[in-house]
Amino acid sequence: MPVTPDYLRSAAEVISSAASLREAATLWRTRDPAMRVVVVDAMDMRDETPALRQGSRSIYLATSDGHCWSITQKPEEATALILAED
Repeated sequence: MPVTPDYLRSAAEVISSAASLREAATLWRTRDPAMRVVVVDAMDMRDETPALRQGSRSIYLATSDGHCWSITQKPEEATALILAED
């Protein structure tokens, strides 16, 4: 499922309504099993710009070349969502 503005809005709804980020990740993996979802400490993302912020929770888009991961601002490249909370 490509990452579109509607996709990000849906993800934001899930992360804002879930009791925890881990619960949000589990819910999103169920909704879109093809998308990798990772929960990390906010400190790990301190130099990155989130694709979307929902209160104290952030969604970052990531892509991989098969070996290394990188943050992307291009939704069409995203193959993973990284979730963090301040």
